[in-house]
Amino acid sequence: MAQAPLLYIPLLLLSIAATVIASQAMISGIFSIVYQGITTRLLPIMKIDYTSSELRSQIYIDIVNWLMLGSILFIMVLFQASSNLAAAYGLAVTGDMTLTGVFITSILFLRGHIGKALIACGITMVDIAFLIANLTKLPAGAYWSLVIAAVPFSIILIYHYGQKRIYRHLRPIPVQRFLNEFREIYAVKSKIDGTALFFARDLQQIPPYVGLTMFQNNILYEDNVIVSLQTLDRPFGISWEFRKSPAAGIRLFEIRAGYLEMIDVVRIFREAGIEEKTIFYGLDEIVSTNMIWKVFALIKRLSPSFVQFYKLPANRIHGVVTRVEL
Repeated sequence: MAQAPLLYIPLLLLSIAATVIASQAMISGIFSIVYQGITTRLLPIMKIDYTSSELRSQIYIDIVNWLMLGSILFIMVLFQASSNLAAAYGLAVTGDMTLTGVFITSILFLRGHIGKALIACGITMVDIAFLIANLTKLPAGAYWSLVIAAVPFSIILIYHYGQKRIYRHLRPIPVQRFLNEFREIYAVKSKIDGTALFFARDLQQIPPYVGLTMFQNNILYEDNVIVSLQTLDRPFGISWEFRKSPAAGIRLFEIRAGYLEMIDVVRIFREAGIEEKTIFYGLDEIVSTNMIWKVFALIKRLSPSFVQFYKLPANRIHGVVTRVEL
């Protein structure tokens, strides 16, 4: 027992090494989850730095990193000692296990794997029992897990429903109506040399800023390419193709990528033989007296633009601003 203090330093170094390993795993995991949230449009666009010239999956998201630091410091000040954290940690872990079990069971059931779904359901029932037991610790500080989790959850909800309201205000143009107007002006209007790129979620629904640029501002190029970026249900795989040209002077280009893929849009353009002169993209200027939509407007203002996220050439981009009142 007298020699036990000699083990303090080795155990301290071991605990530091374990903490570093655990923190790196958490950082990598949350960066991956946030990237998936961005590509599936559940989270606002954030600035992403690629830290490896060989692997595009090696990424760094500075705002997430700093928010994690702030959260950890807040928790340290709040709980003071690890023993005070036990109740909140237990509820967080059992809640996460329960939600994961529910989702996995649902996925297996929908895919027709009934046997696996029943096994997952049985394990989930055990998780639910642990969760119910941990709910008794809410008065002892476990409620802080819900308070902290409510912050990112609220951001997701505000962003998701804010985007839906914008979509209702800025209704896209059906592709056939857009093509009819395009054919009329393309036949009579003077055109600018070169290729212009426009981005759309769906090639069957043209964003209003495209019509605003072409039909109202009379900015018409000889070659106009509408690009659609589609996120697949599977994690990996990238493909692209030109759709059949629906009219003279306009082409449709579709990129399909797994939700874990880091898309190098510029490289794809070059492989497809696209040498753009100008890139147009839509910007929303949100005006509202409602506090929730003011928060949504702040999120939009703080988010990098679409072109920054995909590292598009800065000297060729032009934002088309549309004012929206929520």
